[in-house]
Amino acid sequence: MRVHICAVGRLKAGPEKALIDDYVQRFERSGRALGFTALTLHEVEDKKGGGMEAEAVLLERALPKGATLACLDERGKLVSSPEFAERLAGWRDTGSQDVAFVIGGADGIAPSLRAKADFSLSFGKMVWPHMLARVMLSEQLYRAASILAGAPYHRV
Repeated sequence: MRVHICAVGRLKAGPEKALIDDYVQRFERSGRALGFTALTLHEVEDKKGGGMEAEAVLLERALPKGATLACLDERGKLVSSPEFAERLAGWRDTGSQDVAFVIGGADGIAPSLRAKADFSLSFGKMVWPHMLARVMLSEQLYRAASILAGAPYHRV
């Protein structure tokens, strides 16, 4: 199964990019044996300033056809890392070819796109900057692969 992070905004060189690159590399190394073939970042940018709805159109274009859609949203479901790993494995085991995690811009994800989500995930009641949300998501994806592989990275 291919994993995608579809996000509003361009990631520039810096500490966030370094962290994301590291976790993506770790996920791909750990995930291959588990049936996760790639982790790809798709970035979109609304240069015309059309807001959430314009960003939603760009995000939808970036989504792979038929992908399981998971939106990161403060109103989403709070799950533990092991529960997240189980959900990821469940999508893989039920034949999903692609799962796409969507991270909106400064105003979040348009309701029209949120309504299409198969799953809505929250990292807590606090709102996180979208660049940090990418870091946290990429780390949780790596952690999920580690949990599924039985590696000692995750400690209870």
